Order: sequence, then structure tokens, then C-alpha cells
Amino acid sequence: MFDTAIAGSLPKPGWLAETGKLWPQWRPAAGADLDEAKRDATLLWIKAQEDAGLSVIGDGEMSRQHFVHGFLERVAGIDFAHKVEMGIRNDRYKAMVPQVVAPLALAGRVHAAEAQLLRAHTTRRIKFTLPGPMTIVDTVADRFYGDRVKMAFAFAELLNQEARALQADGVDIVQFDEPAFNVYMDEAADWGVRALERAAQGLACKTAVHICYGYGIPANVDWKKTLGGEWRQYERVFPALAKSPIDQVSLECIHSHVPPDLMALLEGKDVMVGVIDVASDVVETPEEVATTLATALRFVPRGRLVACTNCGMAPMKREVAEAKLRALAAGARLAGEQAARA
Repeated sequence: MFDTAIAGSLPKPGWLAETGKLWPQWRPAAGADLDEAKRDATLLWIKAQEDAGLSVIGDGEMSRQHFVHGFLERVAGIDFAHKVEMGIRNDRYKAMVPQVVAPLALAGRVHAAEAQLLRAHTTRRIKFTLPGPMTIVDTVADRFYGDRVKMAFAFAELLNQEARALQADGVDIVQFDEPAFNVYMDEAADWGVRALERAAQGLACKTAVHICYGYGIPANVDWKKTLGGEWRQYERVFPALAKSPIDQVSLECIHSHVPPDLMALLEGKDVMVGVIDVASDVVETPEEVATTLATALRFVPRGRLVACTNCGMAPMKREVAEAKLRALAAGARLAGEQAARA
């Protein structure tokens, strides 16, 4: 009764990259060996998602070192050779980031190989993730545009080009990841949503935006402890998204302090509700997943609810992520049975 999907990333196997890191180094340094390892890891996770019973399959972002920088590697005008340290998400943590030094343009297709590999190896619906414009702007150093909004719309143009190509590759859902929406709420409700709409313009496939409170890394876990008893950041941007043409919104729910009634602000949208905690190695039971979905059903129509993870699982242990995928599908089945009896 309920679709099931991951938010985006999955853990990279140890033979592909360093484990437990958000910016891991590749094990095969480069060349054909690295390309082969990326393909093998993608096939591994396609099979794992299918075996778990998920209805929407992703590539797990196996070919990307980082969910933002993986896209930027194919963008002209960005200098990766001279990275600088910069505060990310309003200085929540520091990272070495590339610099924008010239007008932005795609240097060719970005994710053709990954999308086509994914489409060729599953008959289920597929979702492909891209970083959103505002989040890209917050994860690079600007040495050219001098204006965050102008640079965001420049990135939105490039994202739209790649999204249209992904649609032609057979992708059913193109998702843009915008964790920055939960940090710069006023800007997100203003130009952030408008830049997102530009990135999704003209797409006939389903479009989605993923807005979370970040990966389960210490900096994000510590930040959440400062947000108080209620996390109401979504309240600022959901009304703007409800008016937008974006089809689906992914949000953090289980083990969070997000008031569930905020989901009601997304009237008319499919809601990908996070029922799997990516900041804990404790595997949810099907009953816990079903309970979270039952709560969401108080605010979201049954036909618009999708069971999802809170965020990506890139830094997680592989065996834990596999178990959580199984819990996700089992809990959604249980929730469907309970809803059918209600």
C-alpha cells in the first residue's frame, strides 16, 4: 500500500572507499579499476534494495565521493585543485571545498553512466538524486559571482539540464537534496524554492525535494541538541513548497522533534516521511516503522504517503544499513495491513 524508498546515499563498501566517512577517499585511486568498483558497488546495492522489498530503487550514490561535490566534478568554472576550508551550514562544521572561479557550465553529462546502469538493472521505479541549488551554494567557495542568489540560479540552470537528461535516461523521480533549507529558512522560502523550481522546470517525471537535519555525523547530532523540544524549521518552507510544482517532499520524522502536524502544510504533495533513523545503529522494528507511518496518516492522505529514511546512510556501517532497509520495507508492509483493516 505504501511506496518505500531511500533518501539517497548508502554506505560504500570497504573495497570502494574509506568507510564511516562523509568525504571518503577512494580505494582504487583512479582509472578503470575505480570505475569498475563503482559499478560493482551500485549493482550490489540495487540487489540489496530489491531483496529488502523497496518499491523505488536508487543508485546509493556509489559513484560520488560526496552528494554535492559528485555533481560539481563535471562543472566547468570550478577549481578543485585549490580547495579552501569553509564553514558549512552556517558554520556547523568545517570542510575543504572547491572554489567557483569562472562562469558555470556543464562539461558534458554528469550522471549518465550511473542512471543508465540503474535503469538497466531493475524493473522497478528508479529515483536519482541531485544536490539542490541552495545547498550547492552553501558547499562551495564563491570567488566569481559575489551574489548567492545569482550563483544559485546559475547552478539551477545546470541542474535542470542534467535533470532533463536523467529523465531521458528513464529516471522516474528526480530528487533535489536541500538540507540548507533547514538552516536558512527565510532565504529558503524566498529564493531557495524559486531556484529549486528552476532546477525542476519542464520535467514530466516526478520531482522531489529532500529536506533533512543532516547525516548522522557528530556535528549534526550536536546541532540537533541545540534546537529545543520542537523542531519547527519546516514550518517556514513547507507553505512555499505546497504552492510549488514540486511533486514530493522528503522530511525527517522518526526520533526527531519535528511536530507531525507540520506535514499537514504539504497539502497536495506526496510526503516521503522518514521512518528510519540514520543517526543510530539501532535497527528499527517493523512495529516502530508502522507506528511512525500511522502517525503520519493523521496528516497525510494514504495515497500520498511514502516510507523513507530520515536522510542518507553514507557514513553508516553496511550491515546496519542493510538491516534498516529490511525494517523499512517490513514496517511499510505492516502499516499497509493495519491501514487496510482500519
